[in-house]
Amino acid sequence: MSRFAPRRRVFFFEEPLFDDCQPHLCSTVCAKTGVRVSTPVLPRGLSVQASIELQKDLLNTLIADHNLDDYITWYYTPMARQFTSNLRPIVTVYDCMDELSAFAGAPPAMRENEQALFRDADLVFTGGASLFEAKRKQHSSVHLFPSGVDVAHFARARVCKIEPEDQSSLPRPRLGYAGVIDERMDLQLIAEIAAQRPQWQLILLGPVAKINPASLPRAHNIHYLGMKAYDDLPDYLSGWNVGMLPFALNESTRFISPTKTPEYLAAGLRVISTPIRDVVTPYGDQGLVSIATGPSEFIRVAECLLKTPPSSELGLSIDSFLAKSSWDKTWSEMNRLVEEKIMLSQLAVSQGRPSLRNENSAGDTLHV
Repeated sequence: MSRFAPRRRVFFFEEPLFDDCQPHLCSTVCAKTGVRVSTPVLPRGLSVQASIELQKDLLNTLIADHNLDDYITWYYTPMARQFTSNLRPIVTVYDCMDELSAFAGAPPAMRENEQALFRDADLVFTGGASLFEAKRKQHSSVHLFPSGVDVAHFARARVCKIEPEDQSSLPRPRLGYAGVIDERMDLQLIAEIAAQRPQWQLILLGPVAKINPASLPRAHNIHYLGMKAYDDLPDYLSGWNVGMLPFALNESTRFISPTKTPEYLAAGLRVISTPIRDVVTPYGDQGLVSIATGPSEFIRVAECLLKTPPSSELGLSIDSFLAKSSWDKTWSEMNRLVEEKIMLSQLAVSQGRPSLRNENSAGDTLHV
């Protein structure tokens, strides 16, 4: 979204928060990118329908206050369609990053809203090959955009000399994970590794979501350091020996394509993953990431990586792969597809007449 902001006004309409208050929007503008984030704050105890109606009212007010006429709607969740079906954008994008209906606690209406969104959308983007294969038969314009990476940002970990205070005192070796800790994590795997290798330190960064914190494995060598700012992640990764992708194999991980895979590699880490399909191909197949099933194999592979320094050939292969995975490249191709749809929309509306929009104006982008 930061890459769209120099060309279009970008409004990011968040999922609601609930408080003892009158309904209102809490809006901030990111000083670094110019992206405007608006969060609906709603009274507690609302029915589902009342919540939908209030979000619709607040969104309509946002659109009116900022004179949004020609705009793109960009969906990250089909559930947002419940309060946006009245909108008339010039282009609709469904950016499908996960099979959200497979997550714990997914609303029953998720699939129905996704089908409606498929009917409305001009473009569908998918965040991984597995998801692309699952969605490509449901829409005529589905496009694959695997996880990108800001190489320069995470490559800072390769030269960082000063670690964050909450990590610097931990012994080595260290195996780390950065991401949401939820039902996709193989918690038993974490527990077994910690128990069988008490001298290893397992560091987990990120918020705990949708699972009871009491269910997390606890041990002297498991360290939950909480959520960290994006800018600070390279400093943490610089102090790890191995990056972990300890995902369970279940419905919620069937279509995931972890963004942290290229981030770990850009940071110069050796990486071990459970056999998640979109990690096995391409990363495992190309020898960039080690794949392990179960605690015994995970430990064996980790021991091998800890004893064997990476070869220069592996480093070159990783850097060559990452050079093709930049967010700039992803944005450029997405923007090209969006611009093509805008031109087609203009032609359809004008019926061959010149567009009334300023040729230097690319419209606004409304993300929900």
